[in-house]
Amino acid sequence: MTKAEIRKVATMQRKWLSEDQIEDYSLQLLRQFSLLDFSSVRTIHVFLPITEKKEPNTFLFIDWLSVNYPEIKIIVPRADFDTALMTNYVYQGKDGLVKNLYNILEPAQGELHTGEVDLVLIPMLAFDLRGYRVGYGKGFYDRFLQNIATKKIGLCFFDPVEQISDVNEHDVCLNLCITPNKVYSF
Repeated sequence: MTKAEIRKVATMQRKWLSEDQIEDYSLQLLRQFSLLDFSSVRTIHVFLPITEKKEPNTFLFIDWLSVNYPEIKIIVPRADFDTALMTNYVYQGKDGLVKNLYNILEPAQGELHTGEVDLVLIPMLAFDLRGYRVGYGKGFYDRFLQNIATKKIGLCFFDPVEQISDVNEHDVCLNLCITPNKVYSF
């Protein structure tokens, strides 16, 4: 299947998820995530959930990291839709977030992070058995990930499709993808 076909199916799958299912799946994702080795992680990029798109509740991850690994710096993105690039800011709590024109939470201001990023949590609609993902089609994360050496971890509510047929040279492969029931390694 092509990205467009997969995007359509995955969007419909998400559309039918209840708030309770999203919270339950998010907790299951967090359980899988909590089993990872964080010993060499100093900085984690965490995407902020778009609730209207029924994304995983990554605030659970932020809260868990803050309690269990307070020494890890958590950074969150701000998107520039004119350039399709992201910048990272040190997370300073929910109070420092505002919704942009596209209804996406992002830091209003704060400390810009320009250093190393050891691990990136990546949003997606779907992924395949080779570790390629389908996002919303704007390419923000593919651009961001091409320029850094980091561990790339996707979060997905659903199992993988067999293969995305139209992967191109700009698509970045994940290292891991966490689903509610399993961690896939690529």
